[in-house]
Amino acid sequence: MSRRRRQKNIQYIIARAFAICFTLVIILSGFLYWRQQTVNNERLRQAQLEKEQSLQSKEKFIKVVAPIAQRADKPYGLFPSVTIAQACLESNFGQSELSRKYNNLFGVKGTDPNTSRELTTSEFVNDHWETVTGRFRVYDTYEESIEAHTRLFVNGTTWNRNQYQHVLTAKDYATQVQALETDGYATDPGYAKKLIDIIKEFNLTQYD
Repeated sequence: MSRRRRQKNIQYIIARAFAICFTLVIILSGFLYWRQQTVNNERLRQAQLEKEQSLQSKEKFIKVVAPIAQRADKPYGLFPSVTIAQACLESNFGQSELSRKYNNLFGVKGTDPNTSRELTTSEFVNDHWETVTGRFRVYDTYEESIEAHTRLFVNGTTWNRNQYQHVLTAKDYATQVQALETDGYATDPGYAKKLIDIIKEFNLTQYD
């Protein structure tokens, strides 16, 4: 075999090997891209599923507390939508330890060891969030918790019977929400906005 022919054969073999390698690289890249897309799609599917399950869980919680809030609030001119939103926000839609174990939807504190438990929580103090330990009331049912919440607004505090006068005289849910801050109910400076966002997102005014 001539030298030129051998060189052509070598060049052919190299070119073919290169073509095979290039094809394999393309196939592998395609496979890896497909695999990554499959993984991403599965993650998106799982995230969407979790979101839907979370939404269903939130809506289920609202359906449980809504009629209780209506019975407790309406006789006093209070807006159930606000109470429902407070329960959603303060108990994380019934998922907080305080609400799951002790039916305390609003973080109500207590002093009697027989009717309270010691737990940690976050409070906005001196312009920043702090983790504090305190005793919190224990309730047998959500209904007890919501009724106590309503009585707080109606009867005021032990040091000021008129503590929540602006809450009681509010003529619409937005005014009542703002009155919660005005009358010193919440330490969170964003409390009113958070409640209004929840009321709008879940159309809670339908319960007013």
